[in-house]
Amino acid sequence: QLYSSSLDGSIKLWDFMDGIPIKTFTVGSKLLALYALASSEDLVFVIIPKRGERDTFQLVSVKLPKAAGQDLEAKELSVVLDGVDASPKRIAFGREGEYVASVKEVNLQIYFFKQKQLNRFSVSATKTKSGNNHFTCVACHPTEDCIATGHADGKIRLWRNFYHKKEYTFSTLHWHHDTVMDLALNQNKEPPKNLSKLLSGGVESVLVLWHNESDCQKDFLPRLGSAIEYISVSSDGVLCCTLHTDNRITVINSNLRFAKSIQGLIKSTDVKTGLVVDPRTKALVLNGEPGHLQFYCLQSNQQLYSLDIVQRQYIHQAGLNQADLVKVAFSAQGKWLATVEEREEVSDPELQLKLWFYDEETQSFKLNTRISMPHDDHITDMCFRDMGELEDDSLIVVTTGRDCVFKVWVMVEDTDPEAQRSVSWSCDFVGSYHNYQATNCCFSEDGSLLAVSFEETVTVWDSVTWDLKCTFCHPPGKIRNICFGRLTCSKYLIGATDYGFLCCWNLLSCALEWSAHLNVAVLQPDPLSEHIAAVSWLSKESSLFVFKPNEPRPIYIQRNLCKEKIQMAAFVPRDEPETSGSQKYLWLRRSQLFFLTDTQELMTLSTKSLEERLTPSSKQLAVEETLPVTPFSLLLGKHRRQQSQEDVDLGKLVVRNKPEQDSPAVKELLHTPAHVLPSASFLCPIFINSLLISKENKSAEEVADEVEMESENTEDDSDEERNVTEMEQDDTSPMELLGEMSCKLSKSQERELRKLRKMDYSWISAF
Repeated sequence: QLYSSSLDGSIKLWDFMDGIPIKTFTVGSKLLALYALASSEDLVFVIIPKRGERDTFQLVSVKLPKAAGQDLEAKELSVVLDGVDASPKRIAFGREGEYVASVKEVNLQIYFFKQKQLNRFSVSATKTKSGNNHFTCVACHPTEDCIATGHADGKIRLWRNFYHKKEYTFSTLHWHHDTVMDLALNQNKEPPKNLSKLLSGGVESVLVLWHNESDCQKDFLPRLGSAIEYISVSSDGVLCCTLHTDNRITVINSNLRFAKSIQGLIKSTDVKTGLVVDPRTKALVLNGEPGHLQFYCLQSNQQLYSLDIVQRQYIHQAGLNQADLVKVAFSAQGKWLATVEEREEVSDPELQLKLWFYDEETQSFKLNTRISMPHDDHITDMCFRDMGELEDDSLIVVTTGRDCVFKVWVMVEDTDPEAQRSVSWSCDFVGSYHNYQATNCCFSEDGSLLAVSFEETVTVWDSVTWDLKCTFCHPPGKIRNICFGRLTCSKYLIGATDYGFLCCWNLLSCALEWSAHLNVAVLQPDPLSEHIAAVSWLSKESSLFVFKPNEPRPIYIQRNLCKEKIQMAAFVPRDEPETSGSQKYLWLRRSQLFFLTDTQELMTLSTKSLEERLTPSSKQLAVEETLPVTPFSLLLGKHRRQQSQEDVDLGKLVVRNKPEQDSPAVKELLHTPAHVLPSASFLCPIFINSLLISKENKSAEEVADEVEMESENTEDDSDEERNVTEMEQDDTSPMELLGEMSCKLSKSQERELRKLRKMDYSWISAF
């Protein structure tokens, strides 16, 4: 069985094969960690905050009630340990649940359940040679009296004989150069079976296997991508699992052989590139592993591939200034990719601009041109001239920098006869404005104009002659974001300032069209419509405003979109336009809007309600259709076909509402695994009641009227009824989809309705 705990104070029991929650136990306090022991069936252990005290936590046992029902309250709590750490890896249960060990700062606590005895041990806080001795994690051997603790200085201590407060012993192992992030202790299943296996991991991205608790005998599995945060070993010791800081799970065999990697969106140390959409694959492109670009498919929720941009070995050590990827831009067709990487140096930053060409044969990007130090200071923005079909003839890249200039880069034919490439990139024009720092740049939809912001001023340039056409200034505040309007709004230029103003300038009249007082953190235009999304950050909440530049009134407002600060956004074109959805989401018809928060959570706005997105019935049907054909299924199908044929022969128009399939009792019987079902005596009355149909007491007159109505079987009526039944079959209400049947009309009501239908209301047209 699988239990999970949440900060909302609930523990859930899951059917993990089908992904269905079976029971929910409400504890009522924040649950920071959960431990379940094989020896105690109805007891689990959780870490909760201590009431009335800040940053103080307790380990408590929770008794899970065995009553029937899905939502239960678990209020029987008893404190096991006081003053524990909130981290789940700083508590471990040992020797088949006989004792529990907890570490915090420089103290180790061991509580023995049967003896109700608590032993405390401590290590010195610092030593002149070994450095920081603080505990970081603890692990207990499942069958032996051995506790392993990890420390901030990279050392591992193995504790024995800890039943006695004074006669305890410990040995020290040392390989990690930094904090030991997690440990796992397990029995060796292979000969010699008396040896223990200890696994450790940290920031080095190396899994270390220690044999027989010896400092000399150890094996390594290196280059696991990022720091190891958690280690878990299966109960039989065959598989080991590591969780990494970049949101990856790695499955490893007992002989330290890599088995499988489970990877979603890679969590980077800092997403500096923003969210960029690859025009070729519609994938989301952003920082991935250090020095890499990840191409993330939103439809399949998996990584397509990772592109190594920096092409240097990354060293996982704090304080090192290493080259990092900071800017990314694609050409309109996705044939060219421009990247900027920089090394953070206080006095002399190291910069590189790289241009990559997509090779159709290898189906990947190849480096075409490397330009060292394209600017004298950090590059602030970069964009391609978006010309669509004319891409190859008029391709331009513009970069802006803190060195107070923007530079225009163009393709030229390569004159070097030994070079394998046919074209390379070089600088064509350098522009500046009053020695101000250049901060943002963007091209108009047709590529004829380039807008470059210089601190508090926006300048507009002709992209053919590079003449300065006009300037816009709306103090106070530096320009934070700029973008051009599209389609029918292409004559507008939008800008957002640091001091909380959103401005719209008319390029034809060269005047300010309108401005709004809004602290815009993100400004993102939709490439397929006139809509622009602005995300504001105020009072510790992010709000979304969607507008068209030709009118200052937003067409959509979503206040308190999330509590985290949204750092970046991207419109991703849909494969097919969205047909359903309410009127207020029409702006999301052709594109989908994605956000990335400062905690690196990727979110999107959905046009469909929760009921529409969750369609268990359709999924169930899809599963049934893929099942293999068996003699029983053939027989059942034949029986159903015969029954439907009989209905047609009798001339009946039957709307089949099957209440037994929508019954919660039947659903529980069909979808809950047998080993977790309540007893048959409990389910039987509910099941029987669900099959009963309420009986209507009809008078003799009603029965006579019904017979009379059936005998009046006119062609018009039958056509009308057929239409009604077809409508009833097609237009299933949302309530029906959720398992609640809509009310049916009684026979007398239907008769009244027929009379109303037959009445002639044409005389009203005269009025």
